[in-house]
Amino acid sequence: MSAWSAKPPEELPAWRRLGKLAERPLDWGGDHFANFSARLGPLLVDYSKQRIDAKVIAALLDFANQSGLTQAIRDLFGGAVVNRTENRPARHMNLRIAGAARPFLEIAEAVRDGRWLGRTGKPIRAVVHIGIGGSHLGPELACQALAPAPALDIRFLANVDGGAVDAALRGLDPSETLAIIASKSFSTLETRVNAQSVRDWFGNPNAVARHLIAVTANEAAAREFGVPAENILLIDDAVGGRYSLWSAVGLPIAIALGREGFESFLEGARLVDSHFETAPLDRNIPVLLALLQIWNTNFHGAASHAVLAYDHRLRLLPDYLQQLEMESNGKSARDDGEPARTHTAPIVWGGEETGGQHAFHQLLHQGSRAFSADFIACIRPDHDRPEHHAWLLANCLAQSQALMQGRALAELPDEPLSPHRQVRGGHPSTTILLDALTPQSLGALLALYEHKTFCAAALWQINPFDQWGVELGKELAAPLHAALAGDDPLAAPLDFSTRGLLQEIERRTS
Repeated sequence: MSAWSAKPPEELPAWRRLGKLAERPLDWGGDHFANFSARLGPLLVDYSKQRIDAKVIAALLDFANQSGLTQAIRDLFGGAVVNRTENRPARHMNLRIAGAARPFLEIAEAVRDGRWLGRTGKPIRAVVHIGIGGSHLGPELACQALAPAPALDIRFLANVDGGAVDAALRGLDPSETLAIIASKSFSTLETRVNAQSVRDWFGNPNAVARHLIAVTANEAAAREFGVPAENILLIDDAVGGRYSLWSAVGLPIAIALGREGFESFLEGARLVDSHFETAPLDRNIPVLLALLQIWNTNFHGAASHAVLAYDHRLRLLPDYLQQLEMESNGKSARDDGEPARTHTAPIVWGGEETGGQHAFHQLLHQGSRAFSADFIACIRPDHDRPEHHAWLLANCLAQSQALMQGRALAELPDEPLSPHRQVRGGHPSTTILLDALTPQSLGALLALYEHKTFCAAALWQINPFDQWGVELGKELAAPLHAALAGDDPLAAPLDFSTRGLLQEIERRTS
């Protein structure tokens, strides 16, 4: 059983009570907004469009208490072993402590002000960040959101596709380029292959001393690769990749924003850390968001969750949250090793709005599947086009309103097309408004989702800090690569489909 609960979630009394509450009709309206919205620093979180009332919230909070969620939060901040399959604590919050030593900020400042010189004596003009997954998505999101036009050319390389390598290096001068290799293990296949190609691109083997930086927990592997010891930035082994953008993995963010901007980014996350650690459960916003996810996923059949970003600068947010939530909570074994008897993380997806309104919103409004959604928008824009921003916010508010209210057949004229125009409504959503998109507000937003993810995992009694499920595909890829490269006849047995595909590839390339 979980360290925080004596029973699986579905055996707790509050779970059964929630099941009964989910069967009754719910009347939205009245003072919902006053009761079910809250401010957290630069964020306004409105969950009044969720299918809840006072009785539902009370039952959800009972479930949190019966699950031992308060102790789970204490253990997380107290440094207890919360990653039980790997016997580690989770220390990503420590990265945000005020005044902590951050040597990578000195490097960022040296690159920003032209003191970091390449092997020919020229200052660095471009940065290529090489990583994948958690070592990639967070830094790229933050750079794109907060510094859309940085003084230096900052690019990101994740895909092992050779075309992605060509695109990342196109037009760059090796003598003025700095490559950052971010890999906790320094063994991630895509990152290693891409790093080798970029290292070769520099040409002169002596170039690596001034043109390669490694961010890793595996110093020996980085040195063996050719990165000088003084260019290796170590990260804590107890910080998972998808929680690592606050560390030296965030070096591109620091280069883009500068020391002050990066510290403000950490300050926003720290504000949410303090709230999450100290606020009572009934006013704890990450806790409430996690409970709402349980309510929608397990009691209303919402198998998917849409993240709808109404700000061009946040267009990568759905990708980032997809990895954060699905890699963390896409599990089917409880902490005690027993099979989970409830659904866990929903499928997280989404897109940049308002483009999505002319693509997938049709399914949201008139499709037959249950889902939940988050709407993310900024109250103040970063441009001087007020008419555009007014329309952007109007669409954001209208879409969430339409998902909740729908349009009944009785409201339409009695004509043949009316059945096609009715919209069922009743779809739950949360709207998060940032006062403005700043380093502080983005830091707060990302930390909010981190803590929501941890809470949901504790309630489902699963481990959000491991990712064993991705290992099988990696194991199977190695012998297939050897066969495709002509180095190995592939003695390992193959299924009929994979063997047929491999033979067809060989025929077409021989």
